Amino acid sequence: MPFSRRSILQGFGGAIALPKLESIAQAAEKPSAGSQSHRPAGTLRFLVVGNPLGMHPPNFFPKDFGRDYTMSRTLQPLEWAKDRFTVFSHTDHGMKSGHGRELAFLSGVLPETSHAFPEKNMSIDQLIARHIGSDVRYPSIHASLQTGIRMVWNANGVELKPFTDPQRLFEHLFLNLSEQEKRHQLTTIQRNGSILDAVREQFAGVKAKAGVADRERLDQFGTSIRELENRLKTREEWVGRDKPEFDISHHLEGEASIINRYNAMFDMVAYAFQTDLTRVATIAFPNELGYTDVNGVNRGYHACTHNGKDEQVVSELVAIESFQIEQLSRFMKRLDEIDEPNANGSMLDHTVILFGSGMGYGGTHSNRNLPILVAGGGFKHLGHVDTRSAAGKNMPLCNLYVTLMQRFGIERDSFNLSTGSFSLDHA
Repeated sequence: MPFSRRSILQGFGGAIALPKLESIAQAAEKPSAGSQSHRPAGTLRFLVVGNPLGMHPPNFFPKDFGRDYTMSRTLQPLEWAKDRFTVFSHTDHGMKSGHGRELAFLSGVLPETSHAFPEKNMSIDQLIARHIGSDVRYPSIHASLQTGIRMVWNANGVELKPFTDPQRLFEHLFLNLSEQEKRHQLTTIQRNGSILDAVREQFAGVKAKAGVADRERLDQFGTSIRELENRLKTREEWVGRDKPEFDISHHLEGEASIINRYNAMFDMVAYAFQTDLTRVATIAFPNELGYTDVNGVNRGYHACTHNGKDEQVVSELVAIESFQIEQLSRFMKRLDEIDEPNANGSMLDHTVILFGSGMGYGGTHSNRNLPILVAGGGFKHLGHVDTRSAAGKNMPLCNLYVTLMQRFGIERDSFNLSTGSFSLDHA
């Protein structure tokens, strides 16, 4: 199979073969999901819960700082876990305000400027999945009741879209393949292995002739090839192994409300974590989603952000945002009730949860002072933190991402727009 130098370099931008192979590898099946006996002690997981419209600042951010802060209105559902999370004020990506910037939530990089970065606009969840996802069936999974938030991107600048139907997510995670599907998947694995062999041979020739300007990108490309080779070596073992059993029928009976459907999605992610199907997941609340199932809400989510400070409309917006925090709280409680296999503490103590948005507040299209919260993960949490420098400048959110990467054993001291890291100790 011929591969020109031009076609391989185009692969950096997600234009041809490699991105397709990577996306297949991300959805690939790997050895024994649900087998806790092979799970390393102290296994860490990562969940991102995000929305594209930010949070109403006066109701999200507490009015005082420190561990003894007064809980804000929107965060009230998390009162029970006050010492298990940290709220970060005055952190962002330093971008001009406006819609479209929220795409950079998990990377600090917009797609149109991603060519300047070796990993393009790769999101932090995918970087972590690349590091810890090789031993589980699914390196990462993604859920949302609608598309549109666009927060997950791979190293080739390709968006990874979420499952938007709880039933489809259930089938993906918990239904075993038929014999015909197994044969088809084995054929696909073998074909992809042959393609990767051809890419590796062509890559070796290109690298030998590359100039200095191409070296960094080629090194990143070579890393991607090695990662795919390692994944393809074990994928075949997963095909014949059964998935864990799970029942979500009680969530889907009767009226399909937004509450029931998100309950189902969060519960599936929790059980996927518990059975070690995956260790990285994202759940999104998109901007066009109808929240009229939530008590007191009569308008659309986006419409509520443009409220003109009308008290009734603001109350509906806060009800929507409180629902999001209630879902987060419910998930955290679920993890906290489960003992961590092969380690001390609960699963919450071994799961890093990032809640937030790439937009500060939808009402003004502000992309400054993003609403960011980190929970669990064994961190020694700090309550409510003002991250501004002595000069009054907001902290780059990527500084926090460096800290999260290091928590997962990724030995790097920078990530895209970072200028350092944030000091958040862990046990």
